[in-house]
Amino acid sequence: MRKPSPAELRPVVHPEGVKDRRSGEHWAGRLYMRELSLRVDPYLVNSRITPNQLTYLMVVAGVLAGAALLVPGLTGAILGALLIQLYLLLDCVDGEVARWRKQTSITGVYLDRVGHYLSEAALLVGFGIRGADVFHQQGASTDWLWAFLGTLAALGAILIKAETDLVDVARTRSGLPAVQDEAAVPRSSGLALARKAAAALKFHRLVGGVEASLVILAVAVVDAVAGGLFFTRLGIAVLAAIAVVQTLLHLVSILASSRLK
Repeated sequence: MRKPSPAELRPVVHPEGVKDRRSGEHWAGRLYMRELSLRVDPYLVNSRITPNQLTYLMVVAGVLAGAALLVPGLTGAILGALLIQLYLLLDCVDGEVARWRKQTSITGVYLDRVGHYLSEAALLVGFGIRGADVFHQQGASTDWLWAFLGTLAALGAILIKAETDLVDVARTRSGLPAVQDEAAVPRSSGLALARKAAAALKFHRLVGGVEASLVILAVAVVDAVAGGLFFTRLGIAVLAAIAVVQTLLHLVSILASSRLK
């Protein structure tokens, strides 16, 4: 069967607005991954693999990224970053294959969301265990504080996503339509200004899979030069703090907006 060209695929798999979704499209997708996925799609759209199977592979890649961080030194950090890129690629192609085949489904959306929860949590837990020095790179005993902080960061990353998703759950159970973008603006002018400032700084994105994998790689490079795990542990502490603060701020932002009205 003839493979469709990227030009043929584009209007179907990248319908108008898909790259402009306020919260549904990652910056890396807009910047490069959606173009890369268009080069991969021709090999998949006529294959026997289903969109949901691609989503399962996405989850496997994401979870393996966290496991890869248990490999000491730069090797583990590089493997983790590469697996997160594969995770992102599969996150693009599963939906694109579904749109081309007209096989989009609620099950696919659900699996995609669960996959994001599992993968991003696994990465941060893996980062924490890496900082705990379970293989005793420094010749000392395992320090489980860093594993705890990594798990705390993972919990925060999950809760941030859950807080957003549960808005739709609450509205659906109350018989209300899906929330509109303008409803996300807090009713208080002070909170609205704080929300704009936080959105401009984008520090909350650091606990996301792609950004966290880049932070992990960066601190691994510095630690490889300096020796030890100081910068890895500093990175764990920073991501845990961001996750906790952002979880609270995001909850306040939702309650202060019109999203639950």
